[in-house]
Amino acid sequence: MMENEYLKIAERVGKYGKVQNLMAFVNKENLALKHKAQAKKKATGVDGVTKSEYGQNLDENLNSLVTRMKSFSYKPLPVRRTHIPKTGSDKLRPLGIPSYEDKLVQGVMADILTAIYEPKFLNMSYGFRPKRSCHQAILDIDGKIMHDSVNCIVDADIKGFFDNVSHDWLIKFLEHDIADKRFIRYIKRFLKSGIMEDGKYLESDKGTPQGGLISPILANVYLHYVLDLWFEKVVKKQFHYCSIVRYADDFVCCFSLEGEARKFLVMLKERMAQFGLELAEDKTKIIPFGRFQRQHKETFDFLGFTHVNGVTQNGKYKVVHITSSKKLKAKMQAVKQWLKENMHIKPSELISKMNVKLTGHYRYYGISDNHDRMSNFQNYCRRQLYHVLNRRSQYRLTWEKYNKILEHNPIVKPKIYISTWCGK
Repeated sequence: MMENEYLKIAERVGKYGKVQNLMAFVNKENLALKHKAQAKKKATGVDGVTKSEYGQNLDENLNSLVTRMKSFSYKPLPVRRTHIPKTGSDKLRPLGIPSYEDKLVQGVMADILTAIYEPKFLNMSYGFRPKRSCHQAILDIDGKIMHDSVNCIVDADIKGFFDNVSHDWLIKFLEHDIADKRFIRYIKRFLKSGIMEDGKYLESDKGTPQGGLISPILANVYLHYVLDLWFEKVVKKQFHYCSIVRYADDFVCCFSLEGEARKFLVMLKERMAQFGLELAEDKTKIIPFGRFQRQHKETFDFLGFTHVNGVTQNGKYKVVHITSSKKLKAKMQAVKQWLKENMHIKPSELISKMNVKLTGHYRYYGISDNHDRMSNFQNYCRRQLYHVLNRRSQYRLTWEKYNKILEHNPIVKPKIYISTWCGK
């Protein structure tokens, strides 16, 4: 969507609060921009249509789509569900693939919802929002623990959140801010479009559209009302000190008093149940944590990092953030499998491709105090690369020969991209 159209919607939000005439933005021009932004060679939905095929008669196809939307004859197709290997595991995870036109419509509607809700969302929410990142969420947690009176952490996990969002409640939340009944009608159609798996149609009476571009923003809207506003307007007024940081459905709450944390956890379970959600008991816990709890060794995981009570070389308290063991193991298994699958590529090209993966790993996990774990991952990749090259060689590849290969094709070294030292 063009920037000035974002501004028009934001202006309406600021002026009227409840916005209408949103379907005017689901127009040919914005749908064409979404088509242009689609990645090539992506798996197709139940329609079997690719970007290239749709683009062959783009003008005609978009005219038809807009006409059908205006007459309400456009109906989203079921999402094609397939299963792909879970990173670093023998298990499979479900993957939803919408049809091509549904991707375009969802993309534009997601942009509209973002323009409406960005002015409304609270600062403690970071996931799937423009100009916000997981690193900002981690730095927020770090700052709270370092500078506020934090003595314990409530580490909560919502059981199967995306699959259990109540459609009725979600529509009520949307209708609180959106007066365009046509727009809401299409949201309902996406929610009810169903799933196609192994030739069988499955109804979707709850949850957000699998694999849909609209799902992240709908999830944020749901938790904005279920969790964020409730915490801000109700919970904070009842306790001495508490704060929250949320990234999508993953969130961490900080408290100064353990008794208040326990009371909050009871309240949280009741709040989730009210909106059709449930906490995963085995993954939800209260942990003593903070500069006044440095003697405790308990840790908590958040966004792929394990967060630890630590000390500086001078003995001062600090929060240490390291790659979680679970994520590190999964990354190692994934790179081992990838190297096996690509072992016949020319060594220089294989190392170059592996360096791209390593750089991506460093950019995510390259945070203060995490250099050792990144080095462990790099060393693991280096050893696995040796084993792969040795297997493809007619003669045994000695470490001396291998090191000479690396002299000309060096493996990229770990780098810290995110510093947590400001203010420590």
